[in-house]
Parts: sequence; C-alpha cells; structure tokens
Amino acid sequence: MSNSKALAVPALGGEQSLNRYLSEIKKFPVLTQEQEYMLAKRYEEHEDPEAAAQLVTSHLRLVAKLAMGYRGYGLPVSDLISEGNVGLMQGVKKFEPDRGFRLATYAMWWIKASIQEYILRSWSLVKMGTTAAQKKLFFNLRRMKKQLEAYEDSDLHPDDVTKIATDLGVPEQEVVNMNRRMMMGGDGSLNVSMRNGEEGSGEWLDWLTDDRPLQDETVADAQEAEVRHEMLAEAIGTLNDREKHIFTERRLTENPQTLEELSQVYDVSRERIRQIEVRAFEKVQKAMKTIVGERLTPVAA
Repeated sequence: MSNSKALAVPALGGEQSLNRYLSEIKKFPVLTQEQEYMLAKRYEEHEDPEAAAQLVTSHLRLVAKLAMGYRGYGLPVSDLISEGNVGLMQGVKKFEPDRGFRLATYAMWWIKASIQEYILRSWSLVKMGTTAAQKKLFFNLRRMKKQLEAYEDSDLHPDDVTKIATDLGVPEQEVVNMNRRMMMGGDGSLNVSMRNGEEGSGEWLDWLTDDRPLQDETVADAQEAEVRHEMLAEAIGTLNDREKHIFTERRLTENPQTLEELSQVYDVSRERIRQIEVRAFEKVQKAMKTIVGERLTPVAA
C-alpha cells in the first residue's frame, strides 16, 4: 500500500530489540468484527491511511506468532517478523471485507507467503524454488523429524527417510540431501536470553505469551478451514456428475468404495473407473490452483 511506510508500526531492529517490540505490539487492541469491517471498508473505499494503520497494528501479534513457527531456519527472528509485516500490509491492501471472512484469515496466507519467500531466498545452500514438492519438503522436514524423534544433527535412519519421502511424495534421495543441507545451515542463536524489566528474565519467546485470548488467531484457524472447504467445493463443482461421484467416493469418504464396487455401479471396467478417478483428481487440482491464484495472489519475490 502506498501509505505503508507511514504506518505506526513499532521499530524492530536486531535480536536485542525484540523484547521491547513484543511488549509494544501487545498494547494494540484486538478489533471486534464490526470494528474491523468498518475500518476495512474505509480503506477499501477511501484508502484511509489511519484505517489501514489500525488494521495492521491490531494484527502485529499474529505476525509474531506465525514468525515464531519458522524460528528453526537459522535466520534472525526480527527479520522473519519484518517480512511477515510486509505480507500483512499486502493482505490489508487486498482484503475484501464483503466476502464475510475476518482479516486474520486472509492476511495469514500473505504473512506466511512473505516469510517463506524470505527464507527460501536466504537459504543459498538449499537452492530452493524449483518445485512445489521441494518447497513442501523444506518446510516440513524439521517437523516430521521431531515427530519421528530423529536426531537434529545427524543423518536420518533409512526407515525415517522412507516414511518422510512417502508422506511428502518426494524421492528418498531428496530427503537425504535436504536433511544434510539443513544441518549445514545451522540454527544460530534463536532463543536469546533477555530481561523484561519488572517481569524478570527468560527467553524472548516467553514474552509472546498474552493472558488475553487472541480471538483473531482463534477465529482465523476456524475460518481458514472453512475457506479451504469452500474452495474445494468450488473446485469439485467443475466435475461432471459421474466424475464428482467417483472422486467423492474414492477420495473424500472415510470408507472409500473399491474400484470393483464402482465398476458395478457404472457397468464399466475397474480400469475405466481408475482412469476417471485420476482425471477427476487432476481437474480438481487444476481448479484449486486457479481459485487460489484468483483469491490469494502470492507475494512477489
């Protein structure tokens, strides 16, 4: 947004200023749904910089919490938050309040995209950005290693490699290579010890805790799931009746029907049912990419 530089966002320098920054952003009030809607309409219709400032500052804590989730990539957390704030501002600029969803739900996509693009640009050893599968591996490997209780600073057990590769749909060698590159990258000093005046000492992550319920994040989680469901339903709407039925019965039910059962329903071979299922899945994938592209244009690198 053209007025983003003028927004009253607290200054964020190096790691030593995180404590002060996190204390300052907790002072901004959480907006009610009605307040948020009125401010968003003011910005949408009049490009009111004050309305934009209130929308941005009320969501700075959300950015900090999301940035915390990427703290294992060896980059300064202050930089991650700064990039997330850029994404937040872009989200505010593109937000359409009449769609009926809260700003946090929409801006979350922009915030994550901005942070992820920054991480990918910064990890020169990883040479990312070639395929969606590699990006998925990069951003999920650390989490899956933790679930498997794998050592952070050693090669993976062959069974763990197979499990990760299967779950993420990538070759096993890519899992091995990515793990070694990430070990070389290092984590840096991410849990910096610091004091917070009368509140005592601790790690900077401790100061993210807020006794007040963070309603925008709670609502965002529920509404993000609703948005995904809505987009999936729209994508499935591109299928004809037979494709829709077969896709639903094979991919979206708790107890999927077998190819044999569906072949009897439509009086065709099992191979024909399999072909229709694959074609329907490809059509849904293509439609989803189009829908996401229209609604949530990714942040430019």
